[in-house]
Amino acid sequence: MSSSNAYLERLLELANRRVSADFARVLMDVGVQRDEWRVLEVLADELGRSMGELAIQVDMNHPTLTKLMDRMVAKSWVLRKIDPVDSRRVLVYVTDIGLQLHAQLQQPVEQYQASWESALGERKAKQLRSLLSELLEPR
Repeated sequence: MSSSNAYLERLLELANRRVSADFARVLMDVGVQRDEWRVLEVLADELGRSMGELAIQVDMNHPTLTKLMDRMVAKSWVLRKIDPVDSRRVLVYVTDIGLQLHAQLQQPVEQYQASWESALGERKAKQLRSLLSELLEPR
C-alpha cells in the first residue's frame, strides 16, 4: 500500500513513532525520558498539580504516573506535598533542580521543533498543527 493510499490511522501511527523516536533521542542526550520532559513542561509554571490533574495533562494513567513520580522524586526533579486544603490529595511541584533541567532542555527542544518546521516549511507546519488540533477536538 503506498503512503497516499494508507489508512489515516496508520499514517498517524507511523508519524507518531518517527517523531517520538527522534524527540526521545534529543532528550536522551541530556538523560531525560519523554514522559519526564512532559511532566517538567507542565510543572515548570511552578503552580503544582494534584496527581489527578497531572495525569490528565500528561495523558498518563495513575499507576504509570506514580512510578514516574517515584523516579523523578529520587532524582530530585520534583517533590510531593500533602495539599494543605485537602489532606487526602497529594500535590506535585517542580524543584529548583527540575527547573534548571527544564531550562537546559529548552534550546534542544526548540531546535528540534525548528528542524521540523524547516523541513515542512512554515505554512505546512501551521496547517499540520491546525489539522491535528482539529482532529483532537472532542466529537
